[in-house]
Amino acid sequence: MLKSENKFKIFIWTLFDFANTSYSIIVVTFIYAVYFKDVVAGSKPIGDLYWSIGISISMLISGILAPILGAIADYSAGKKRFLLFFTLLSIVATSLLYFISEGMILWGLVLFIIANIGFESGLVFYDSFLPELTEPKNYGRVSGYGFAMGYLGSLATLAIVFPFIQNDMIKETFPISALFFLIFAAPLFIFLKDSRRNVKVKTSFINIGFRRVKNTVLHLRNYKNLALFLLAFFFYIEGVNTTIFFSGNFAKSTLGFSFEQLALFFLIVQTTAIIGSIIFGVLSDSIGQKKSIVISLYIWIFTMILAYLISDSSGAFVRYFAEMMNENVKEFQSFAFYVVGLLAGSVMGATQSVSRSLMSKLTPKEKKTEFFGFYSLFGKSSAIFGPLVFGLVSFFSGSQALAILSISLFFIVGLIILRYVDDEHPESAET
Repeated sequence: MLKSENKFKIFIWTLFDFANTSYSIIVVTFIYAVYFKDVVAGSKPIGDLYWSIGISISMLISGILAPILGAIADYSAGKKRFLLFFTLLSIVATSLLYFISEGMILWGLVLFIIANIGFESGLVFYDSFLPELTEPKNYGRVSGYGFAMGYLGSLATLAIVFPFIQNDMIKETFPISALFFLIFAAPLFIFLKDSRRNVKVKTSFINIGFRRVKNTVLHLRNYKNLALFLLAFFFYIEGVNTTIFFSGNFAKSTLGFSFEQLALFFLIVQTTAIIGSIIFGVLSDSIGQKKSIVISLYIWIFTMILAYLISDSSGAFVRYFAEMMNENVKEFQSFAFYVVGLLAGSVMGATQSVSRSLMSKLTPKEKKTEFFGFYSLFGKSSAIFGPLVFGLVSFFSGSQALAILSISLFFIVGLIILRYVDDEHPESAET
């Protein structure tokens, strides 16, 4: 059971998840992702490649920054000030997307890159609060609560912007998302205390950050189990990130979904994600984080294969089930993709949440923020290659279906490596 005195702090912490998913659902996953390809890039196939380049650049920069900033925050214990800076950076850039219109590809990418760097870089500081809020035995469920609150935030955001979508006021959703982020992120900075201390240093914090990261890299062999988990995480989270970045574009371009259908699709995804995050959070505390992640990866692989099969309107799979259900091919594809959304949603938050709790379990306490920086680095660097692979496969083959199928390979490789991770006897450091 959670201690009563920590419940309020945990709620405030999860409220930040409630806030920041307004950015991820509106900009990264749904509206701006589709708006960029359809309007800014003029619905051209190269739009996928442009979008993947924007994602890769933002993830590369934030990935490089993450372990350095994490080390600095560990040294000065000033997580909140860094989180505030990157949160405001994301909010301001998101609001400015309102001014992006047809043909403004460069500025559309620049603002997205800035917003995404702010969002992703802030997560390393947000995630590192987890070990301070509860005991290791509760990491799974508390992390799950955070992701569940995040998906509640997505549902709330979708409910707010849906009337704007119906009235074709797409650009107005971007500043609305920024305002939502600002309002509900504020309580963390007001109520959560940061165990910050004043330190006298003879060099800059940046030099300290580089030095500590260098020291951690040189001694990474002392944390072999943790390194193995990070390698597995690198591959399977690549699949998760790529699905998040391109699911909207896939449904719009390949299946011909309207914005209203996309809104319904993401409502299904977010709803099942809430349930999945909570169930897998509790499950991971019962059977272990590793086993829970393995289960989620099998579901991911099945989901990617199903998405590939339903994308081919002339294929035997689609025609057989369409006839069996007495529906035309288009109607069956729409129905089947809603099922894909249900399956993906059930493990989307769960995979990320349980991974975060396993990382907390495997990480030495004295290096929690710095190692969460490496966790963030592996997650973000994976998001460089996955979307780029998707964009290249889609561009050169002219088929988003093949690009979707390529994602399953990341889950398979991650699953194989994860089997060698020991989550029963995590070491602080091997000597």
